[in-house]
Amino acid sequence: MKKVAILGASYLQLPLVKKAKENNHEVHCFAWDDGKAVCKEYADYFYDVSVLEKEIILKKCKEINIDGILTIATDICIPAIAYIAHELNLPGNSIECSLLTTNKSLMRKCFDENNIQSPRSISVSEFNSDDFKSFNYPLIIKPSDRSGSLGVIKADSLEACKEAVQNAINYSFSKTCVVEEYIKGNEVSVETISFNGEHKIITITDKIITKEPYFVELAHHQPSSLPQDIQNKIHHITYAMLKATKVANGASHVELMITNEGNVFPIEIGSRMGGDFIGSDLVQLSTGFDYVQAVLDIALGQFNFPTEMISQKKYSGVYFLSENTKQLLPFFAESQFDEYIVKKEITNPSLQQAHSSNDRSGYLIYQSERKIDLI
Repeated sequence: MKKVAILGASYLQLPLVKKAKENNHEVHCFAWDDGKAVCKEYADYFYDVSVLEKEIILKKCKEINIDGILTIATDICIPAIAYIAHELNLPGNSIECSLLTTNKSLMRKCFDENNIQSPRSISVSEFNSDDFKSFNYPLIIKPSDRSGSLGVIKADSLEACKEAVQNAINYSFSKTCVVEEYIKGNEVSVETISFNGEHKIITITDKIITKEPYFVELAHHQPSSLPQDIQNKIHHITYAMLKATKVANGASHVELMITNEGNVFPIEIGSRMGGDFIGSDLVQLSTGFDYVQAVLDIALGQFNFPTEMISQKKYSGVYFLSENTKQLLPFFAESQFDEYIVKKEITNPSLQQAHSSNDRSGYLIYQSERKIDLI
């Protein structure tokens, strides 16, 4: 029996905990018991400790003699996982990689140093009007080290920048934010898998996002409907980003912007699978590739790339319920689309305008022979 340490215990990590239990592994879960730690009920052992307390977690992992450490769908755990894997000589990514793929300021610098064309940007820890003199509006301001669209906003003027910078800094753990020129286009993500420095792209995900000034994801669809020449560009920049940020092992989630002219710009890269059910559900529904099993096997050093990454070709997607998408409500009540619906849940009957991922009130996941357009 293998002993697996999993950082994080929210619904995002639940598919990983369940998969580890299916494999008859002994699961040790580390997270704050904040009332949302649903994995507590499924793990063999649960430790009420912040995922940022890497020394405490390292000490316990040494006592347990764990065989692997990982998480899925969250950035905050990545630096601690890399540190502990390094200290215990376990499979994982380097500490440098963990920082390059969780801190947007370091990430932008890395892209520049590796000639990966990115939106023009700076990192700031306070508002200074002189920093904005050479930029063209509009600008996007985002915390350096948060995910889920928290603190991300578009600013059209210097006055709007002042408020947005302070807001982003308040959200940031490191009290810094990235300011970058706005690139208009369609956003996609790329879901990848890496082992011992070898990378494979599994699929590309098309996204539907709220209107400005907030950029909250309302739906995801696989496979991408983009033409093949654009997908080829996406593959090229994805591999460049994986190499530049020194990803070696596990899942990665690469976010890109595609302009109307067909240019591809990086938004960011996370050295973990995508949240929003992309990694935990959609990838396997659309391709047949068991993504969660793969990241578990990689953390234990027992992964082999399949001969064919895609064993089936289906369409899959997820829609999120909010005030922005209240037209979805009938699909939660009616059964006419149940032949396509894999799962659905209303998590909050009160619908809100989506200013971040936390404002969404439910989800609906489908699998079909065709793309299902509901909004």
